[in-house]
Amino acid sequence: MRLNRFNPGNIRVRRGGGGGFPGGGGGKIGCGGLLVVIVAALVFGVDPAQMLGSMEEMQQGSPGQPYGNGGGSVADICNDNQYSYEACSALASLDETWEPVFRAAGIPFEQPELVFYQGGTRSGCGAAQSAMGPFYCPADHGIYIDTSFYDQMARQMGAPGDFARYYVIAHEYGHHIQTLTGISRQIRQLQQQKPQQANSLQVAMELQADCYAGVWAGKNRDRIEPGDLEEGMGAAHAIGDDTLMRNAGRAVVAESFTHGSSAQRMQALRLGLETGDDTQCDRIIG
Repeated sequence: MRLNRFNPGNIRVRRGGGGGFPGGGGGKIGCGGLLVVIVAALVFGVDPAQMLGSMEEMQQGSPGQPYGNGGGSVADICNDNQYSYEACSALASLDETWEPVFRAAGIPFEQPELVFYQGGTRSGCGAAQSAMGPFYCPADHGIYIDTSFYDQMARQMGAPGDFARYYVIAHEYGHHIQTLTGISRQIRQLQQQKPQQANSLQVAMELQADCYAGVWAGKNRDRIEPGDLEEGMGAAHAIGDDTLMRNAGRAVVAESFTHGSSAQRMQALRLGLETGDDTQCDRIIG
């Protein structure tokens, strides 16, 4: 996907400070996070149940730290490597695409902050580590990513390509949209009122974020290159809950899905891509 070079003065980016994963805390599982947790369990002996429980506790979060470009200028951070450059370019495009949509709807818009870190860091929602995958923290409006995740996507999930990487950022940006519009808060309230539907509501919210990712791409269709759609669909398939469970040697249990099946994720992404209309994504929530 051909994206314009980012303007350092128009995006919010910083390096994450140090921080680990001491006995709790964590982050919302982001795009593909479940597979990384499973890989961590198999390779590093991490208890996935403990990690997933800690991530769930982080959903509501606490007030974040003041914004700052710790560790260098925006340009320095974004130009650190190919992956960070791509992520910053995607962030700039996402900001430029969604701000007019909010303005037209009369909803206040605020840019999210893209936070790069290695190994572990602290977010406004608590401690985080790269084994959780990319995640969005509603407390500080931060999209957190250890770019080594992109290598895992390509090697372990079979989801290479720049569009697959853009999809990761665009999905987490979708959670930012849900936060600004109040959808995220409404879903959390419904989950408390109807705990028996908590999982299905979580899946709906994740699928809507996939749809929003597709809307961004659909609104920038003139920048899509041959092979991009295949990369996106391949990534959406690779991170479906059923595919992750099979690849981890686990039985597929639909009731335990958190992000949706491969077919559902592909369908949600395609809906956004084909329509370029964010209101179509409301159908997923119902």
